[in-house]
Amino acid sequence: MAREEDWMGQTHEKLYRQSAQTVTYLSVTENRNRMGFTADTPLGDWFDTAIKPIHTALKAAFETWQNDSTRTTTMTTVLYGAEAAFTPLYRQLYRILKSSPLVHNDDLVAMGLPSRPTGGRHPAPVATTAPVCEPDTSVIRCVTLHYFRSGGTHRKGKPAGQHGVEIRWAILDTQPVDIAELVHSSFDTKTPFTLEFEGHDRGKMLYFAMRWENTTGAKGPWSEIMTAVIP
Repeated sequence: MAREEDWMGQTHEKLYRQSAQTVTYLSVTENRNRMGFTADTPLGDWFDTAIKPIHTALKAAFETWQNDSTRTTTMTTVLYGAEAAFTPLYRQLYRILKSSPLVHNDDLVAMGLPSRPTGGRHPAPVATTAPVCEPDTSVIRCVTLHYFRSGGTHRKGKPAGQHGVEIRWAILDTQPVDIAELVHSSFDTKTPFTLEFEGHDRGKMLYFAMRWENTTGAKGPWSEIMTAVIP
């Protein structure tokens, strides 16, 4: 489905996961206070009473549509309607965030949004290699991902100009053949990153892949799909 803004997710899933990343980041008290979205301000009130409820409706529609057992033509129409209600607010929110001196480029990237152009002569490079990762399963119900640059110091170091890693993962019964099968998405800026699971997940196979993302939001190549048994 085509969208007006190139920065906005171009599929149902990408739009939902990008917007969820933004809303989650802005829902953290420390982040919203620092960026001027406190509850006693017009921005904070607008976020709480307009954006969050409409995004909640988008979330419900997407999750129903994503489930094969509940996906119907009617639910697809409902999802399009939820997206149509949310995207104008999302564009407005991005314009506000991008123009605010209280919002740093690192904030924009952490929210899944493009950062402001630096205007410098040496833009942040786009990674040409994928992260190297060593999973640690020594703690029960946890898989800790130690990631670092190819050829770098053991378990340390990001390539120059990289803000962090995008991590896609899923618990699956069979080996996935495409990154799209890794339906969960996370972002991390400092190694290691820990995934926590429930007791009923023990012994299941975790599949995951990573790629670097630079300070302007440009992404490098994906790693191979890696595996770990949930302890």
